[in-house]
Amino acid sequence: MFSGIVEEAARVVSVDRKDANIDITVECTFADELHIDQSVSHNGVCLTVVDLREGTYRVTAIRETLERSNLGLLRPGDLVNLERSMLMNGRLDGHIVQGHVDTTARCTAIEDADGSRYFKFEYDVPAEMAAKGYMTVEKGSVTVNGVSLTVCDSERSSFRVAIIPFTLEHTNFKTIEVGTVVNLEFDIIGKYLARLAELKED
Repeated sequence: MFSGIVEEAARVVSVDRKDANIDITVECTFADELHIDQSVSHNGVCLTVVDLREGTYRVTAIRETLERSNLGLLRPGDLVNLERSMLMNGRLDGHIVQGHVDTTARCTAIEDADGSRYFKFEYDVPAEMAAKGYMTVEKGSVTVNGVSLTVCDSERSSFRVAIIPFTLEHTNFKTIEVGTVVNLEFDIIGKYLARLAELKED
């Protein structure tokens, strides 16, 4: 479980394909604090630490993860947003994030807003999935590349988010441009509410 508050935008050291999976090695400041089997969010995807070296660690992404996320697009040198799993003895600063990416989206516009920036993203989710809560709502929460954000201008297959300078500087939002593919996780509470409404109709 995560909160969507990114700890570090870290550098990918290597990406190695093994059959349908890929091994990703990341260099980050807290690598030496990790241990084998620990969960870490990578652009919003929960992955398990499988190997540790000085200053780096390795995780494995399987085929299903690669099909649902942008991890298969990572290359050495890319920045990836990292967050360790949430401690249950503190404040929840973002929102409840599972680390289970639902789909990808593409950035279609970036607009300066007097100190902050608006990013517009478009995604393709079938109507039956949208009815199950795989959608955004105005002023609701959404996770983009592991970052907990508030939705504005929610449409059927698009939305915008406002990014403050701190978030821009400390996440890989600073590398996002028009055409960049990002990971989306829709709000789990919305999914549960949609499921309850569906059961009431049965």
